[in-house]
Amino acid sequence: MRHTLRLSLLASVFVLNASAADDLASMFKEGKASGQIRAFYVDRDYSGLVSTHRDATAIGGYLKYETGAWNGLNLGAAFYTTNGLMIRDNKATNPEVDPTLLGKDNESITYLGEAYLQYKNGNTTFKGGRQKLDTPMAGSDDARMLPNLFEAYVLSNTDIKDTTLIAGHITKFAQGTFGRAYNGAGSDADKVLSVTSGYSMVDSKNYVGEFVDMGTYAIGENTGGVSVAAALYSGVPGLKLQLWDYYAHDMLNAIYAEANYGWSYKNGIAPYVAAQWINERDVGSNSVSTSTNKLATIKSDFIGAKAGMKVANFDLYGAVSHNSKDAAAAINGGTITPWGGMPAYTQGMVTRHQFMAGTDAWKVAAAYDWKDYGMNLNTGVYYVEFDMDGLNGYSTSGYQTTASEAGFDILYNPQAIKNLQLRFRGNFPREYKETAAGNMDWDEYRVIANYNF
Repeated sequence: MRHTLRLSLLASVFVLNASAADDLASMFKEGKASGQIRAFYVDRDYSGLVSTHRDATAIGGYLKYETGAWNGLNLGAAFYTTNGLMIRDNKATNPEVDPTLLGKDNESITYLGEAYLQYKNGNTTFKGGRQKLDTPMAGSDDARMLPNLFEAYVLSNTDIKDTTLIAGHITKFAQGTFGRAYNGAGSDADKVLSVTSGYSMVDSKNYVGEFVDMGTYAIGENTGGVSVAAALYSGVPGLKLQLWDYYAHDMLNAIYAEANYGWSYKNGIAPYVAAQWINERDVGSNSVSTSTNKLATIKSDFIGAKAGMKVANFDLYGAVSHNSKDAAAAINGGTITPWGGMPAYTQGMVTRHQFMAGTDAWKVAAAYDWKDYGMNLNTGVYYVEFDMDGLNGYSTSGYQTTASEAGFDILYNPQAIKNLQLRFRGNFPREYKETAAGNMDWDEYRVIANYNF
């Protein structure tokens, strides 16, 4: 499939028929630069099993240039960077340095994160090369300084009314800085946490900004990438449907399905409901134990539901989810998501235990937009709880534990400085990990400034 997509890319260069720029010179003359400057401070204070107090400050972002269109063809490239500020001594090994804002060995890093060709002909668009993707089971997960990025070849079409069809092949994955929070090189429990939270089963701390084969990143084996097909439908007022199939060669097949429906009453009340399902089964040759980084038998089903209501500027919702369990399957039947995909309604800001085997989770959240008071301010709070089966694979074997997380999120866009967003976030997990020796808890605060141009 990769060869087919690459041949399509070459063919598209020669079959051009919709000019938006007069010539190649105009293609570059009409190009646009854009980007984001991001400053980030994170502070986490552990208690219980771990007593470390760690923090970090960084500044960075990305700078992007995209040409104008010439006969439907345009090119794009973007550099990404993060640079530590006032980082502690012995930063590569100092446990008081938070690694999630930085590159390898807690160093600053700059790299070419996007480099793509895009061609549009009527209702069909092709994009190939390094790019940012946000799909349910493979996504940017832009939770710290730098997002996950991909090398991919994606074709989309909207010829059918109210329907988008997508087909593509993802060849490589470049981990963002948030993936450094997980230690796939540690124990089996560490592998379970990492691969159910969006990241690798191997030591991936040095993979920030490095484009590696999808299988090499996930399990340490070159597998040839992930083929993707999807259909999105919005032809019924208030209803949105999506169906995705991810075929990870020699690893797994993952199906993601979701339905969202919302409506409103004359009094301004607008309810909404949603449901999601993830089904995973193993394919190919990687059928060995997690202790050797591979995936063994994969057999998992995750279901989630959400219901909420918007009233004026207030939004309130509740969500529940259940993940299957199977003692004979990889990580006991947990849902595996090694490429940044994190679509669950019941995830916390940092606690993502809903994908562990046998976990029942529930979440409540509320948000308020203060625009009627003349402020570009949004505030939100949430609480999520994870009732974990003894097969969860992360806490002490056999423990039926209950983890929880409360948190808040405040976003402010000052009117005096256009395109600037200030953000203050906090999360407070309790019993994140439970063992015979005690629990792991922490209080974390984040201060973020994003300036887009």
